[in-house]
Amino acid sequence: MTIAIIDYEMGNLRSVAKAFEKIGASVTITRDKKKIANASHVVLPGVGAFKACMDNLIRFDLVESVKAAAKSGKPFLGICLGLQLLFTDSEEDNDSKGLGLIEGRVVKFKENTKEEGVVLKIPHMGWNNCSIKKPSPIFKNIPDNSYFYFVHSYYAVPKDKSVILTTTHYGSDFTSSVAKDNIIGCQFHPEKSQEIGLALLHDFSLMS
Repeated sequence: MTIAIIDYEMGNLRSVAKAFEKIGASVTITRDKKKIANASHVVLPGVGAFKACMDNLIRFDLVESVKAAAKSGKPFLGICLGLQLLFTDSEEDNDSKGLGLIEGRVVKFKENTKEEGVVLKIPHMGWNNCSIKKPSPIFKNIPDNSYFYFVHSYYAVPKDKSVILTTTHYGSDFTSSVAKDNIIGCQFHPEKSQEIGLALLHDFSLMS
């Protein structure tokens, strides 16, 4: 088993790799198309702006490799912006196009949203719980409403609600993870979520 973490200069690659190494997984950080194609598992991280991420995937000629990996049936995990890139488009940067692997749109949290009379800060940053909406191999050993670490201003709105794996409340309920066939996407950062995050990555590494 080898987990390929896609290097397109837009992710916290080392922290993701270290988290997988901590659970005993074999990891390679790469933009080599053959290594991505031959890996047993593929991870698409992402930090920054949606359009900049897509631009870098295009610049490194990785779009088709990412799509092929996601469509191959092998376990595929998008983390944070890596989840958002799976969708059709984003309202960030004047309607940027995504990979289109899952139908839906990425939208921003509404400004001045209040929770119990207090205006919520954007970005949504810190620990929040995830309510499990359907069974998934990566949540089989994780209790419902476990807490994960978030840092984001945008979230995905899937067209097909059946892909929603978990929701999280921040002013209102939003999609915090998705699952479609072999594709998993997490808006939160499992690599920053201590033991519960490592448990999720461990169960992802056991998917086949």
